[in-house]
Amino acid sequence: MTGDNFDYTNPGQRPGADAGATGALGQGSGPTLSIFADRACLQGELRDDAREAGFTIIRIAPFTALTGDDPIPLGDIAVVDCPVVDAAALAALARLDLQACEGGVQLVVSTTVGALDDVFGCLDQSNPQILIDPTRADRVIALGYALAAAAAHQHLRELSDEDRLVMLRLAEQVAQIAQRLDRFGGGAPGGEYGTGDEDGLFRFESPRPAFAAAVDPGSERLVRSSRPPLPDPRLVRRMIQHRQLRSRYFDGELFADPAWDMLLDLAAARAEHLRVSVTSLCIASGVPPTTALRWIGQMIDAGLLQRISDDADRRRAFITLTDKAAEAMARYFAELGSAALRMV
Repeated sequence: MTGDNFDYTNPGQRPGADAGATGALGQGSGPTLSIFADRACLQGELRDDAREAGFTIIRIAPFTALTGDDPIPLGDIAVVDCPVVDAAALAALARLDLQACEGGVQLVVSTTVGALDDVFGCLDQSNPQILIDPTRADRVIALGYALAAAAAHQHLRELSDEDRLVMLRLAEQVAQIAQRLDRFGGGAPGGEYGTGDEDGLFRFESPRPAFAAAVDPGSERLVRSSRPPLPDPRLVRRMIQHRQLRSRYFDGELFADPAWDMLLDLAAARAEHLRVSVTSLCIASGVPPTTALRWIGQMIDAGLLQRISDDADRRRAFITLTDKAAEAMARYFAELGSAALRMV
């Protein structure tokens, strides 16, 4: 597992690795990677891209290899394709999630929109990257994320919030360029499952460091004062409708702001005492699901969002505002109302 000491110059000596697989598949001396996918064409693409990036591949196997009870050596990064889920697949993902968490393995899991809620609910320990109907470019970018995280783990250093923001901006910009090149080259839009971003473009808004809602020294007195209530959810829903209305008359890429759109949706849901699934939140974000999931992960790390397990089904999870974010939203709308009154 990743917790063992490992000399990248001699990958065959990695404790717990499949020596036979390494001898047959491994090329180069980079971080080790395993691939679990049923489709042979996808296995080939992942293998070629991983080798090009300098990874040492220790295993290529169908997804069903994960459904056994015995853990399988994963290497530093495990790439898993699971477009359809059943009870056995969900159990395998839950075991994989725990193994990756305990071993410090970076997980990259691709699935479909229909299976997202189930897959997201199973993967609550290892902080994986979840890709929805990904293109080849999406997978390459995910490998870059995983490589950076694996490097940080090897050096016993966690990525800072600033590092994560820089990576998020860079990944989305690279994805946009890759999609444009694919479009110019005659490639079909969308992912391998045929349900991608139909115009071949990612929409994104560069995040600002302030979106992490850092508390400034003078704000502690605000925390001690009484917190205003959340606004009437009908007001928030109207604001969301007004924001969506712009795309009828202007290019939606001009206004894409997934973090704010998700905060608005969750603020309204909290006031309505409704639970929001990860699939629903991805839709509310106004960007492709894979991009939305990256934002959700970043906002969880920033302490703005949290995942809540479903009491009725522990395999499912919902997303909600943290108390800190709920208070910030309440104060924002209170200040907005006060400013409107001052203008009268």
